[in-house]
Amino acid sequence: MNTILIIDDEEKIRSLLSRIISLEGFEVFEASNLKTGLKRLEVSEIDIVICDVKLPDGNGVEFSKIIKDKFPVVETILLTAFGNIPDGVMAIKNGAFDYITKGDDNTKILPLVYKAAEKAALNKRVLQLEKQLENKHSFNSIIGKSEVLISSIDSAKKVAVTDATVLLTGETGTGKEVFAQAIHQASKRSNKNFIAVNCSAFGKDLLENELFGHKAGAFTGAVKDSKGIFEEANLGTVFLDEIGEMPLDLQAKLLRVLESGEFLKVGDSKSVKTDVRIIAATNRDLELEIEKGNFREDLYYRINIFKINLPSLRERSPDIALLVDFFLKTFSRKIGKNISEVSTDYLKALKNHKWKGNIRELRNVIERSVILTDSPILDIESLPTDISENISEKNQKENNLMSAFSMASAERMQIQKVLNHTKGNKAETARLLEIGIATLYRKIEEYKIS
Repeated sequence: MNTILIIDDEEKIRSLLSRIISLEGFEVFEASNLKTGLKRLEVSEIDIVICDVKLPDGNGVEFSKIIKDKFPVVETILLTAFGNIPDGVMAIKNGAFDYITKGDDNTKILPLVYKAAEKAALNKRVLQLEKQLENKHSFNSIIGKSEVLISSIDSAKKVAVTDATVLLTGETGTGKEVFAQAIHQASKRSNKNFIAVNCSAFGKDLLENELFGHKAGAFTGAVKDSKGIFEEANLGTVFLDEIGEMPLDLQAKLLRVLESGEFLKVGDSKSVKTDVRIIAATNRDLELEIEKGNFREDLYYRINIFKINLPSLRERSPDIALLVDFFLKTFSRKIGKNISEVSTDYLKALKNHKWKGNIRELRNVIERSVILTDSPILDIESLPTDISENISEKNQKENNLMSAFSMASAERMQIQKVLNHTKGNKAETARLLEIGIATLYRKIEEYKIS
């Protein structure tokens, strides 16, 4: 039920409006002045305010701005005995939904209330989504309590409130983009664009066009001007992942952005200004790349103003259980299975694994396990053989329980289950099993899987 607050010093008008609106199923509150109305807004969840313009303790036009600033989801309809264009214009500028003259309100008020209610509901939904997005990309969304991770988070929080360029280092899959988004979300640029680009995903020409845009006629097919990331992200943040893969001549253009805030579009001779914060990431040793002649030393010192190294999953073993719990809930919900826990052997196998792919690899393993299992508890039978081998080898030495035949049988079952899940999509099956497509075809033929 929508709630409406009527603010008017004339009791008869308040009562009449209250009765008309209440009959439509709305919950109505009344106030005779702005002070009382503001108190009601602070204690009740109001959707719409219907407010007189001239009140004993202030002006409704000015009050509409206070409402919009303090309660952005609330919509305001202003009523006046003597309408004038300047007041109407100012009311809309201040965030009022509409401004009508008394006398017209009997026929106009209900349609306006319904429209304002729709807008207020939309405002609430947008605010809810914004909060979800903030929570998703905040430092609180980073899972783990190990000392090495907390140290990296503390460093990131300190630099987030500045405009300093940040260099994130660490192995592939350690969560560099997650950290970059959290830094952006905690910065003064959080209400502007965050745009990420993987420098290893494009060839030189495509990457240059992606970053800097182009002028019409710059190349075949360039029929109109196009904005690049540095222009789209103006006043926001650009995340350059795998910066060590950037070609040398593009490194020179990036250096200019860092030094002067200017760049040239492809095919243009006029500089474009931009104000962006750059967060870069790499899994390479950039100092070694400088020695090899693959990376500019001057650019390195520009991006290395504040470096944060993200620990590998091997360094934060205590966090594995927390990550497993999170991914288990995520994929159980996504796939539609009721899986609530993991076995001791399953978790032990994960903790003994080397995790060369770090969190990304762990995420993939849990997704695959959820797909494969028919049990409410994940056990080592649903693990890839390379992970379960640590436990299996120990058990084999102790009990000789696992034979070559049973290993092959388990592998065949895994492949068959994933194929069933992907409805026969072999490319997706190979991705989930983390094997090459040629290997998958060979095993399908070897195990005579139909």
